[in-house]
Amino acid sequence: MRVVFAGTPEPAVAALKAIVASRHELVAVVTRPDAPAGRGRKLVASPVAQYAEELGGIEILKPVKPSEPAFLQRLAEIAPGCCPVVAYGGLLPQAALDIPAHGWINLHFSVLPAWRGAAPVQHAIIAGDDVTGATTFRIVKALDAGPVYGVLTEPIGPNDTAGDLLTRLAESGAKLLVDTLDGIEAGVLEAREQPADGITLAPKINVEDAELDLTAPAQRVDRLVRGCNPAPGAWTMFRGERLKVLAVWLTDEELKPGELQATKSSVKAGTGSKAVELVTVQPQGKKPMAAADWARGVRLTDEDRLGPSA
Repeated sequence: MRVVFAGTPEPAVAALKAIVASRHELVAVVTRPDAPAGRGRKLVASPVAQYAEELGGIEILKPVKPSEPAFLQRLAEIAPGCCPVVAYGGLLPQAALDIPAHGWINLHFSVLPAWRGAAPVQHAIIAGDDVTGATTFRIVKALDAGPVYGVLTEPIGPNDTAGDLLTRLAESGAKLLVDTLDGIEAGVLEAREQPADGITLAPKINVEDAELDLTAPAQRVDRLVRGCNPAPGAWTMFRGERLKVLAVWLTDEELKPGELQATKSSVKAGTGSKAVELVTVQPQGKKPMAAADWARGVRLTDEDRLGPSA
């Protein structure tokens, strides 16, 4: 089956590689336009575009909006049988959805209808879910609401970050996506409507959402830290500046919310229940570092606290 793949970030590359290795014919790639990155803010192609360029001979389409007439015309000329999608990031108009005979088939990193939206993996960890997964479904106008072709599940470990979990789901989900394309081409796979109950939403997590509430229980603090790693990074205030907290461990220590306790090898911070040990932090304008090294560098005092008033 002739396919046009749509995707943008690094987690989408695993699926693109799987499609290249499959029996399906990849004829083009759709991705977001080059974006400024790094200190020099130079324009950089998306990870999906970079991989497609390495393949050679693959047409790469980068519409600012997929509703552009020129893009729609070119897609119609290519006439793909199906458009598999992984984290493309653009809003597809009905005119685009109508072009491929078998539609646009999205690989979404949750078990739908749970966690519809841009950040399903992060929200699953933050909510304390024990299990998540991936779903392939046909895209419709409503957000992640289309009929489902296939599902897989993945346990969430107690130490999993969003980055860890997304890496695993990208690999297992890539196989699910290819299996879905195989089934659609063979005419043996039928999409089923999603259940009407159990819908939860997973909007993008911004920097403000990632602020730690140290009056919350330690487990909630831990989940926010893991759910926001690697991006946007959970944070709190220290001496009037933001301090990112990239990893913590749960402890049995008793400290007041925001209170700090440091030894040569460890730093603990109080929460609304037990204290957490700070493992990795990132001071404003600096690289991530071991929390014990950070504490030695700033020379903690008995008056130092973490939190909004710090």
